[in-house]
Amino acid sequence: MQKHTVIRSLLAVALLAAGPLAWADTGASPIGLWKTIDDGSKKEKSLVRIVLDSGGVLVGKIEKLLDPNEKPDVVCDPCSDERKNQPVVGLTIIRGVKQDADDKALWNGGDILDPANGKVYKVRLKPAQDGKALEVRGYIGMPMLGRSQTWIRVE
Repeated sequence: MQKHTVIRSLLAVALLAAGPLAWADTGASPIGLWKTIDDGSKKEKSLVRIVLDSGGVLVGKIEKLLDPNEKPDVVCDPCSDERKNQPVVGLTIIRGVKQDADDKALWNGGDILDPANGKVYKVRLKPAQDGKALEVRGYIGMPMLGRSQTWIRVE
């Protein structure tokens, strides 16, 4: 009987020790719904849903515009690729992002569209604050030549 008590105690300790490890991995992915914040005005702009697409790449689409002054049927007039004149709500703004082979906390290799000016930038995504925030860096050439935004997890 004492042997079973020791085994149960060891099992309980092992489960308690593994709990924080499982929790630490939660939110380590950019997958989810994010509130975008304008880096200049600090106002909420939109909700972007990032999903895992085929081939293990991330794709992000605008689900909702949060600016009450923005027309709900606005289109991406300044876009110069296949997204030109497409509705901004439902527009794919993040494409082709994969988890970095060397740094599992970093996602890169794809691009991000700024629908306000139609420009496409390389992108790097990095979950922060235990997955509650997402550091989004758009850049040309190398990450040092760009700008960052912090998006807030909604779900």
